[in-house]
Amino acid sequence: MSLRELARVVQTSEVTVRRDVRALEAEGLLDRRHGGAVLPGGFTRESGFPQKSHLATAEKTAIADLAAGLVEEGEAIVVGAGTTTQELARRLARVPGLTVVTNSLLVAQALAHANRVEVVMTGGTLRGSNYALVGSGAEQSLQGLRVSRAFLSGSGLTAERGLSTSNMLSASVDRALVQAAAEVVVLADHTKLGTDTMFQTVPTDVITRLVTDEPPAHDDRAATELQALADQGVQIAVAGSGGAGGEAPPAGRQPPRRDVPLPGPRRSQVSGGGPQLRSTARVLEEQPQSERARVADLRRR
Repeated sequence: MSLRELARVVQTSEVTVRRDVRALEAEGLLDRRHGGAVLPGGFTRESGFPQKSHLATAEKTAIADLAAGLVEEGEAIVVGAGTTTQELARRLARVPGLTVVTNSLLVAQALAHANRVEVVMTGGTLRGSNYALVGSGAEQSLQGLRVSRAFLSGSGLTAERGLSTSNMLSASVDRALVQAAAEVVVLADHTKLGTDTMFQTVPTDVITRLVTDEPPAHDDRAATELQALADQGVQIAVAGSGGAGGEAPPAGRQPPRRDVPLPGPRRSQVSGGGPQLRSTARVLEEQPQSERARVADLRRR
């Protein structure tokens, strides 16, 4: 819609509408165009860093807290570009003996003053919209590399295609990061679940673990996608409210989380179907009677 049409509909001036449109774009709720605005979405849409940094900030913090607990002292890992991985990097500064390979200037900056962490940056061409190094230089610098884990984010995640992004150059570097890792951990808040974008980076069968937040009760799409990912063998760790906070967890300790466990080895199946997501009520029902009584007593107090 044009700014003029928007001003007519909401019965205000174009100056006010222009200011509101700018604020809504910063929150990722629409995209500005010359003389107007359009709804966000589509396979090619990618928000810039200023917009991404204001989206789902509490969720990203909780995810980063939980993901940091997966990293052990003396480990070598790769960390891809993104605002969620930037939050993770801030928490990795306290893990001694850690080596982090990254193509992200934001990740490197977050670890720049961590004297117990070695940061290795790829080569490549700087992509200003997300402060990441991309291109053949970045990919070639990753050849022959082997690390324990890769931590990646993206624009969307579905059970059908896995992790995807809207930019071809970013997708190509992410695939090179995955090739260097024994395990792949995807960091994605619930707003990305069920969203499919143009370039696939990590197929579902390559994803070892997903670290995400609890979808709202009304978000059926995210809940359905979580179940489908679990059915395909992805280990799912859901950050609870206790996982949020600005402090990094000590090395070797993991903040509160809820795992969706897999029965037996990865990709194995059990009779009656794949793993099921259990509700909090179901978990409470499965507790011993004495435990339920203790919880009820605590609630009354």
